Amino acid sequence: MQEIKKNKMKNITIVLLLLGQLSFFAQDYKVGKVSKAEVEERFYPLDSAANAAYLYKFRKTYFAYFGEEGWKLQTEVVEKIKIYTKEGIEKATKRITYYTPETGASEIVTSIKGYSYNIEDGKLIKQKLSSKNIFKEKKNDSWSIKKITFPKVNVGTVIELKYKTSSPYYTTMENVILQSDVPIKKTNIQIRIPEYFNFKKYFKGYLPINLKETKNTKTINFSYRSQDNAKTITTTRHTEKVKFLERVYDIQQSNTPSLTFEEHAGNISNYQSTLMFELSHTKFPNSPLRYYARSWEDVSKKIHEYPSFGAELNKTNYYKNHLPADLQKTNNEFEKAAILLQFVKSKVQWNKNGSKYTQFGVKKAYKEGVGNVADINLMLISMLRYVGLNANPVLVSTRANGIPLYPTLDGFNYVIAMLESANGKYVLLDATEPYSLPNILPLRALNWNGRKVTKDGTSSWVKLSTSKHALEENLVIVKISNDLTAEGLIRTKFDNLNALAYRKTNNHVSEENLIAELEDTYKFEIEDYNILNKKVLGKPIVRNVKFISEDLIEVINGKLYIEPMLFLTKQTNPFKLEERLFPVDFTRTWKDVNKVTIQIPEGYGIESIPESIAIDLPDNLGIFRYQVTQGGNKIKSVSILEFNSSIINQEYYTSLKGFYEKIVKKEIEKIVLVKE
Repeated sequence: MQEIKKNKMKNITIVLLLLGQLSFFAQDYKVGKVSKAEVEERFYPLDSAANAAYLYKFRKTYFAYFGEEGWKLQTEVVEKIKIYTKEGIEKATKRITYYTPETGASEIVTSIKGYSYNIEDGKLIKQKLSSKNIFKEKKNDSWSIKKITFPKVNVGTVIELKYKTSSPYYTTMENVILQSDVPIKKTNIQIRIPEYFNFKKYFKGYLPINLKETKNTKTINFSYRSQDNAKTITTTRHTEKVKFLERVYDIQQSNTPSLTFEEHAGNISNYQSTLMFELSHTKFPNSPLRYYARSWEDVSKKIHEYPSFGAELNKTNYYKNHLPADLQKTNNEFEKAAILLQFVKSKVQWNKNGSKYTQFGVKKAYKEGVGNVADINLMLISMLRYVGLNANPVLVSTRANGIPLYPTLDGFNYVIAMLESANGKYVLLDATEPYSLPNILPLRALNWNGRKVTKDGTSSWVKLSTSKHALEENLVIVKISNDLTAEGLIRTKFDNLNALAYRKTNNHVSEENLIAELEDTYKFEIEDYNILNKKVLGKPIVRNVKFISEDLIEVINGKLYIEPMLFLTKQTNPFKLEERLFPVDFTRTWKDVNKVTIQIPEGYGIESIPESIAIDLPDNLGIFRYQVTQGGNKIKSVSILEFNSSIINQEYYTSLKGFYEKIVKKEIEKIVLVKE
């Protein structure tokens, strides 16, 4: 979070707070008033599947001035939550994240008050939240969490929570979240902004927002001292009243549906109905106009001014005598980049902390062998530049962090390296991931686009996903014996991002557990198992398995029924909704290839095999190719499913759903064998 210097009105000391800015709550709701009927309610009337529901959500955000402390952003919150199921009990734990830097002013959370309500022996019992139920946790060097756990929470419990936050930082106030993963019966939001602060508004999400804007006249009572003349230090105290306008934004909503989880949605909060405010400029009495809202060029220049970013890129002494000798063996800039990528990975281990700013500093991280994302990747950029390559940082918002919608530094929480060549080609590099390769970034960083930032202000969006398909290729050879036992071999190749994912997920897992998991997935018994290239990053993972199964053949009236793809058959359509509000986010382009050869048992002939099919999605988004052929006593089947875009916009959802319906329908068709 960017620190905001305290704005001081020249020669003015505010001694009284803005009138009317006392803590209040909506007139139609008071904390401590929960009915017996609410506790007895067994399900939410408008969504019987809901695990919990907000019966009431209230928020008021306003500005107050605290004399020499300056302006502070105050937010008051009330939440009333009903628990309907065991799964909904997690709503009884509240986590409030707030900014607590090691240096500079901190945000605070105060006025915490809460109750839980239950029915005991037919009576409504009210339990007060105790200080023993409130904990402070340190998230990292800059953020803390106030964790609140309610007592005596069961299925049926209603809980109430009230608290207040105060922040000296107001360039971008906390987003107004208008939709949750559970329904909201009633929402009451009020944002009050003095005319001295000019904010831009942004909306995201698909739920309409009922926003009402009005203006009120307010009065500030203040006193200030003025110097009597230029030759004396004598001052006179003055008291005056100043009227000003206050913009008021009200949102009143009822029966807001839950944000429904949809398959392959990525970070669901990207589509959450949200109102955002970004400070554009301030204009205080007797003070000049000050701009805050930035262009991307401003963002690019500003971040290089931070000591924990720009200055770290210029440090070279700590590594310049240690660079690998292999750099001298090639003039290819991309080969040099690959060498330095592996070098940094061998020197510094990621401590799992994000951030676009260094945690320890590149020199200390290099010396001690551990650092956060910025420590590691800013180090890599510095090395790339040191050997004469054109490298720059790319700011990223990870998949868990959402997507920045306007020029901002706060919206990014990660940084990677970008190497550009004179011919316009580029590679992206991330040395935090042991199994990454040039242009093969870890999944956490593949969140649509990143933003290249240069010291001179040049800035542009950079596509993060690679053009290489994440590949899984299965080659299966099966022989069916006369007792209808299937014995076979399966050779699986994982390449590109699938190879990274496999290594990250499985390289630390014992072979015994990997075998057990595979047997459980495919319902066969493994007789032999081996993995190739587990640590050879330039080559695909290859898994060879010898197996035996008695579950691949169905016998009905003396006929044998076999699915051509065997245990690789797609049995269900992952897309079941009638309509979809959000894009489908596959994270990466991908391709699955399955090739199966089945040797039929002696004494049987082929009665029928499925017909071939070829299906395409619009605009070359994806293809499906399926073919079953016979030759002698063998049946060969080939299935290719390929997606050429990692994001499928919701306008294509109907096509995508129908596409998968056809795939499933085709793959579950059986080969039919009869006795000759």
